[in-house]
Amino acid sequence: MPREPILSAADHQQDDPSPSTTASSASREEDTALRPKRMEDMVGQREVYERIKIAVDAARIRKEPLGHVLLDGPPGLGKTTFAMCIPTALEVPLQIASGAALAAPKDLLPYLSNAEEGSILFIDEIHRLPKTVEEFMYPAMEDFRIDITLGEGVSARTVNMALRPFTLIGATTRTGLLSAPLRDRFQIREHLEFYDNPDLTEIVRRNAAKLQIEIDDESALKIACCSRGTPRVANNRLRWVRDYATSRADGKITLEVANRALTMLAVDIRGLDGQDRKYLETILRVFNGGPVGVEAVAHTLNTATDTLTDEVEPFLLRAELVVRTPRGRKLTAAGYEHLGVPPPDDLGQTTFFDELDPDDETT
Repeated sequence: MPREPILSAADHQQDDPSPSTTASSASREEDTALRPKRMEDMVGQREVYERIKIAVDAARIRKEPLGHVLLDGPPGLGKTTFAMCIPTALEVPLQIASGAALAAPKDLLPYLSNAEEGSILFIDEIHRLPKTVEEFMYPAMEDFRIDITLGEGVSARTVNMALRPFTLIGATTRTGLLSAPLRDRFQIREHLEFYDNPDLTEIVRRNAAKLQIEIDDESALKIACCSRGTPRVANNRLRWVRDYATSRADGKITLEVANRALTMLAVDIRGLDGQDRKYLETILRVFNGGPVGVEAVAHTLNTATDTLTDEVEPFLLRAELVVRTPRGRKLTAAGYEHLGVPPPDDLGQTTFFDELDPDDETT
């Protein structure tokens, strides 16, 4: 039988939780209930699944630790799900940490010293590791040892501590922020892609059954088409439609119910929400369709620039509703069409280099 995972301290609740803590705990429990427990049960990402499955099977046959794994891709595509399913397939313990919480090498010591033979250490948001922690991990990943400095000044001495061989799984949404030495220490590197509508429809169907709500195929497809190619968004949309069906309908999700629920949520047919449309409308109304710098758009919307570059723009760029140019963001013909406005006659007069933004660090 698979070993029970060793969870991080943040996963343990207080003995007397507050109402907000109870609500967040219930939400996490529901997220866990929707997440597949085995890689075989995952929908989509089949090429990534096949490659990881081969590596896992080989490690089990050889009875060796799995090579270190780096999973990258936009949020909500299944990086954590893979990281949770791999230990189950290997029947080994799992420890979970966050890169943002590992502020110093001493914060990493308990995880490394507690790692059992062949166990998994999963570090989410690994790109947020400080440089000192990252360098501390190099010998741990390569030679399964760490160097601990005891004392200070002339009396300081370094103690070499051997570790039991383990596997590090890192998840990141921004691979470019990882240093080359750290990236090179991962034997398995996989990039997760956005999902197509058939896969998302199947995810919605399965999770509707887990949530004990009846849904028809048309409604599942409708929710999938409005989910921006992301299972996490699909699950959030499904939960909202379920709540709407429970409150305003007979507890069943039909196409009419799904349409009404998504309309109330201000989600349109392409999956854009109110913030997405405000972004497009601001570029159109205030800046005449662009080009305009993202900082100017952020100030106009009274929103942080990071919110636009990390949350809003990735999907709009992928949907080809906006483009980045050396002079800033600019609406495309599809963007004008989505806003119901005819594009200007000179919109197409751009060169290949106009579509690039070489000075933009987020490109």
